[in-house]
Amino acid sequence: MSGMTNSHGRFQAQSPGSPEIAARFPDLHPAFDPTAAVVEANRCLYCFDAPCAQACPTHIDVPKFIKKIASDNLEGSARTILEANILGASCSRACPVEVLCEGACVLHRYNKQPIEIAKLQRFAMDTLYASGTPHPFTPGADAGKSVALIGGGPASLACAAELRRHGIRAQIYDARPLPGGLNTYGIAEYKLPLAESLREIDMLTQLGVEFHFNSWIDAEGLAKLEAENDAVFLGMGLGAIHKLGIAGEEKSGVTNALDFIAGYKSGSIDSVPPKVAVIGAGNTAIDAANAAVRLGATEVHMIYRRGPEQMSAFAFEYEHAKQEGVRFLWHVAPKGLVGEDLVEAMELMRLVPSEDGSLVPRPEEDFTLDLDLVILAIGQSTHTEFLKGGSVKLERGRVVIDRATGQTTNAKYFAGGDCANGGREVVDAVADGKRAGVGIAAWLAEKKEA
Repeated sequence: MSGMTNSHGRFQAQSPGSPEIAARFPDLHPAFDPTAAVVEANRCLYCFDAPCAQACPTHIDVPKFIKKIASDNLEGSARTILEANILGASCSRACPVEVLCEGACVLHRYNKQPIEIAKLQRFAMDTLYASGTPHPFTPGADAGKSVALIGGGPASLACAAELRRHGIRAQIYDARPLPGGLNTYGIAEYKLPLAESLREIDMLTQLGVEFHFNSWIDAEGLAKLEAENDAVFLGMGLGAIHKLGIAGEEKSGVTNALDFIAGYKSGSIDSVPPKVAVIGAGNTAIDAANAAVRLGATEVHMIYRRGPEQMSAFAFEYEHAKQEGVRFLWHVAPKGLVGEDLVEAMELMRLVPSEDGSLVPRPEEDFTLDLDLVILAIGQSTHTEFLKGGSVKLERGRVVIDRATGQTTNAKYFAGGDCANGGREVVDAVADGKRAGVGIAAWLAEKKEA
C-alpha cells in the first residue's frame, strides 16, 4: 500500500486531453442559459407528492430545487440538491433521467414534454461552481474517529462527504492517479467531461476529505487499514472486463471499453483506425462505439449474440448510437481473430434462437469482418479477491450488505456501489454511499455510548 497523498489540495479543473478531443466531444445536452432555465423552471407543477423525487435513488427534492431557480435563489437550489446528492453535478450529466426522474414526470400523463430536470439541476450546480462560493456545508465537530474508504468512485465520495458532516475523518485510497472512479475515467466525455468530475471533487476537499492516490489495497494493506481506523468502507467497484476466450485475443489491436474510454479522456488516445468493432450491447459498449465514431473511425460495428430486445443498453442510448452512425450486427458471436501480430479481421458465427431460448450456431453462415481495432465490453468481473477468506461475506463475488445501513457481516466493514450491487448507475452508488456514511456514523456513536 503506497502512493502520494493529497490531504487538502485543490484539483485543477482542466482536462489533459487535447483541444481536438474537446471539439469532438461537445456536450450531449447543452446547458441552459439563465433565461431558458427560468422559463423551464416555471413549467414545473411543483407536485406535492412528486413522483420525480421518488424515482431518484437519492430522492432529491426536485420541486423544491426547481422552485428556487424560478425565484432566483440559485444557491438555495444548489444546496437543496447537495443535501440529498453530494455529486449532484455529475449526476445531472450522467444519470439516465429518461428512465428515472424525467421518466416519472406527471406531464407525461398529459402528453406534454417532461420538465428537463437534469438540465435545471446542472444549471443550479454550474452556477454555484462559477460563483466561487465555498462549499455550502461545513465539517461537523471533530468526533475523534477515522474511516478508511477503499476506492475513489461515487460511492466512496458520497460516504466520505457524509462522514465529514458528522466530524469523522475520511481517507480515500484509490489505485489510480486521480479520484472519481468511473466518473473521471469511465463515462463518455460528451456526458461527463473529466474536468467536470475533478471540479466536483474539489469541493469535497473543502470538507476535509483526504485522498491517497496510486494506492493498491491488497489483503495485507486492508488489515493494516482495519487496525488503524474505526471503520472501513468498501467502494472499489468492479474489476476487469471479461475476455472473449477466442483465438487471437492476445493480438495488438484488442482493448476493452473502460481502458479505451479512460485513454481518450486522459489524452493518451486521440484517434482510432478506420474499422472498429465493439463486442457487447450495454451502455458502456454504446459509449465506446460512439467515441470510436467521434475519434475518426469510418466503420463502427457493435456485435451482439442476441437481438435488440435483449440488449442491456437503454433504448435512448441505442437510438443515439444509430444517430452517431454505429452499425449493429445482431445474433452474431466472435469465433476468432485473424492477423499475424495485429488484428486484421474477426471470424464471426451466425446464431439462431431456438424454441427453448438457447442460441444455435449456423456454421454455413459464418463470415469474416475486416477490422483494425476490437473493443471488448461484455461485462466486468468482481474485484473482491482480497476479501476472500475474511469475515466479510460474499455472494457471487459481491459484498453482502444490509441495504439500509451498508453494513456487512463484519460490523466494522461497510460497503456500497458496484461491488455490492453488481453494477448500476452513478446515482445508485451515491445513494449507497450516503446511506453507509449515515450508518457508519450511527454505529460509531452507538459504540461510544456503550
